[in-house]
Amino acid sequence: MSGLSLALQESHGDDFSASHEMFNGLLKSLSSTKSLGMDHSDLEKLLQTEGRELLRRLFEEQLKLRGNGFVGAQVEGSDKIERGYKRESTRTLKSVFGEVSVDRLGYSKPGEEVLFPKDAVLNLPQESYSLGVRKLIAIEASKGSYDEAISSVKTVTGLDVPKRQAEQLAKFAAQDFENFYASYEVDKAEDNLLILTMDGKGIVMRKEGLTEETRARAEASEHKLGKRLSKGEKANRKRMATVASVYEIASFVRTPDQICTELAHVREATAKRRPKPKNKRVWASVERSAENITEEAFTEVLKCDPKKKKKLVCLVDGDPRQIGRIEKEGKTRGLPVTIICDIIHVIEYLWKASRVLNEETSKEAEEWVSHRLYEVLNGKCSDVAGGIRRSATLRGIPESKREPIDKCADYLINKSSYLKYDEYLRLGYPIATGVIEGACRYLIKDRLDITGARWSLSGAEVILKLRSLRASGDFDEYWAFHEKKELERNHTNKYVDGKIPSGGLKLLKK
Repeated sequence: MSGLSLALQESHGDDFSASHEMFNGLLKSLSSTKSLGMDHSDLEKLLQTEGRELLRRLFEEQLKLRGNGFVGAQVEGSDKIERGYKRESTRTLKSVFGEVSVDRLGYSKPGEEVLFPKDAVLNLPQESYSLGVRKLIAIEASKGSYDEAISSVKTVTGLDVPKRQAEQLAKFAAQDFENFYASYEVDKAEDNLLILTMDGKGIVMRKEGLTEETRARAEASEHKLGKRLSKGEKANRKRMATVASVYEIASFVRTPDQICTELAHVREATAKRRPKPKNKRVWASVERSAENITEEAFTEVLKCDPKKKKKLVCLVDGDPRQIGRIEKEGKTRGLPVTIICDIIHVIEYLWKASRVLNEETSKEAEEWVSHRLYEVLNGKCSDVAGGIRRSATLRGIPESKREPIDKCADYLINKSSYLKYDEYLRLGYPIATGVIEGACRYLIKDRLDITGARWSLSGAEVILKLRSLRASGDFDEYWAFHEKKELERNHTNKYVDGKIPSGGLKLLKK
């Protein structure tokens, strides 16, 4: 007899008799001629199926071992009403091992809510799916489609979870997102820069999820195809999500020459290792406004730097409305902000201008961009703007073709106060928005922009929250917080003084 089966028998007699019987049967099966002739794949399938059933029986019998939850003649609720009428019932719990039955005693009084102390001790959810199954759904739904999530959960647990139920479980899983981030603390390092960066990304929505203005444009537009949106038609089917990130990073002094070398993908043998972000949090919302997310971002900044001693740098793509919101919020919070327009956007403007003056793939075009980028990095935006305009005039570029030239020059002039790259590099500030670009790609494009997807407002928000938790490395900590909140919501708040009968989470006696 195995050590496990002996331990089960010695500890609780026949309390685990069904598990003990199945375990012995499994041992016998594994020793049979048939099993000994299996290849490793068939053996894995056997153990996966039978092993899960063994765990299910162990789980169910351990729950029975706790008794029905009798805690005395009556139970007093948070409403100060004593419930003395007792009735035993059985509920189903769909766990990660399969479906189990839970016998529990309900305490009631006519017209009042029934209280189940055993449910409270076990922190059972209101719905039939366990918190473990909810966690699996949350993780898998944040990775890919709900159909894929359902398939993955069935593989792991053997449970068939309907799609609508999976969506509801994911919604339950994300419900404590705001409270979690309002309560958690950030590790602080005095010598780091504090970086705030924001961007926007469109999500294709169902008609009811669009803003009124976008919905009107969508209703006025005509579909070229019956079953899918053609190129350009998605513009009137999207709602903008605001993506934000706050993190700390050590200053990293560089020169314009080093930046040009990096952008040319040339590796220097003596290059210093770039510092990595710390305490990084990324998140996004399609429900809340850009103003709300900007306020949240500054709240996060103050969590990282309550004494306002760090250098606060904000990286943006140049959107004047976004810059305005950041400047306004910084002033309101009494936080000096250094706003930097992303160098990659400047390069894109330079390349568009270069294609007017040079052959697109020529070496001259590349050298033209490289030279002007070097000048911009040395703080000579106005000189570059004036130079490319003069060049276009001297070459006789017609008005119909010089729009990219003028757009580039206007950007360099209008954003010059946010393009002081010579100063930023000397101070060790970052000048590219790689973190937020990566966040937009991970949070939105890789999951919410899959082919054919059209989202409800609440459905998109749930996925954004779950992916934000995972991208920030906070999911496990959040889940512990979520389970604690579930206990409060569903159980402790229903008992007098918030105390579950029988001494909290102690073992209930039979």
